[in-house]
Amino acid sequence: MSTTTSEALSETTLLRFATAGSVDDGKSTLVGRLLHDSKSVLTDQLEAVERASASRGQEGPDLALLTDGLRAEREQGITIDVAYRYFATAKRRFILADTPGHVQYTRNMVTGASTAELTVILIDARNGVVEQTRRHAALAALLRVPHVVLAVNKMDLVDYKESVFAAIAEEFTAYATELGVPEVTAIPISALAGDNVVEPSANMDWYGGPTVLEHLETVPVTHDLSHCHARLPVQFVIRPQTAEHPDYRGYAGQIAAGSFHVGEAVTVLPSGHASKIAGIDLLGQSVDVAWTTQSVTVLLEDDIDISRGDLIVPSKDAPPTTQDIEATVCHVADAPLTVGHRVLLKHGTRTVKAIVKDIPSRLTLDDLSLHPHPGQLVANDIGRVKIRTAEPLPVDSYADSRRTGSFILIDPSDGTTLTAGMVGESFASPEPVKDEAEDDGWDF
Repeated sequence: MSTTTSEALSETTLLRFATAGSVDDGKSTLVGRLLHDSKSVLTDQLEAVERASASRGQEGPDLALLTDGLRAEREQGITIDVAYRYFATAKRRFILADTPGHVQYTRNMVTGASTAELTVILIDARNGVVEQTRRHAALAALLRVPHVVLAVNKMDLVDYKESVFAAIAEEFTAYATELGVPEVTAIPISALAGDNVVEPSANMDWYGGPTVLEHLETVPVTHDLSHCHARLPVQFVIRPQTAEHPDYRGYAGQIAAGSFHVGEAVTVLPSGHASKIAGIDLLGQSVDVAWTTQSVTVLLEDDIDISRGDLIVPSKDAPPTTQDIEATVCHVADAPLTVGHRVLLKHGTRTVKAIVKDIPSRLTLDDLSLHPHPGQLVANDIGRVKIRTAEPLPVDSYADSRRTGSFILIDPSDGTTLTAGMVGESFASPEPVKDEAEDDGWDF
């Protein structure tokens, strides 16, 4: 790549987006078509796909084979949470989180969409909106993904009928709007034939909107963490104890949100100790300001007790600490989550003991009704939980910060991830109930 091209790409914006869809909706073909038609596939990759396709007796390249390696790994029992793909056009750079479509991998969409600014939800035009479609829409709403693209695929198999597309788009948009999804853009496509993926379709002259790539290139990137409340979870303490720096004590981590500057008054949570930033080291150089996603080492004016798991925040903008957390979760483990369940809660870089005190409701995806007090959540359930932690935690609302407003629950016996949680998020607020958890030594 030339220097000029590299400089041009560095000045383009970055869009993180995720794909989601039911099994056999054509997601792999869509991803392959995007990569192929945007000329983001290397020549040797394309030649390998062409050879594999010819050996199967296919006339043209099967673009789904560009992702078949990952599918083969899953068939061999290898766990893959999310496959990330990187490509670029003259207008924008992209990070694509490619998530599996089977219902048992719904947990992977939570991972892939948690940092996405846009989600592409695929629907087979022959099947319309199905349960997995509704589940993906619900997760996009819970994860506060700003933009949702509804890609109605396989339009070639329904004779490119506008009425089929219109009915599906109307049903999905109404459902997504009820969930609180802020924006839905519906696009009729045929990933296999290439209609409306990168190039406009000659078979659907009734559609006047953008292609998938055009929309990806022009949609505004609205989720900018640099303007959120500043948060630095401490990952480790650096004390080189060298002759050159005998008193060096730095607190290293990746800035989760906002920005920090030298001289700023900060508070360390949950202890509440206050100090000022004496210096910021970034890639071995001293800087005056650092911001979201940069990995830095912060030096403070005062020698105070700080360790992994603590959170450094501006003193004027410190979140409250609490041992009682209410959140909406997506349960991802095969074993159920029950009232009274003893768990580990991981928030940022801090992990503490916790207990599930109540499960007030479970969401029914068909009609968005709430099943009150189900007693447990099983795999792929979305529900409301109340959790009591052994130690106070500084938590933000997920609406304020997707990074410091989220957490995961872990099985303390084997380290299995149980649920992904969003603090404060809720579809509705059922009536409070008496605490059902037993007094078993994990009550805090």
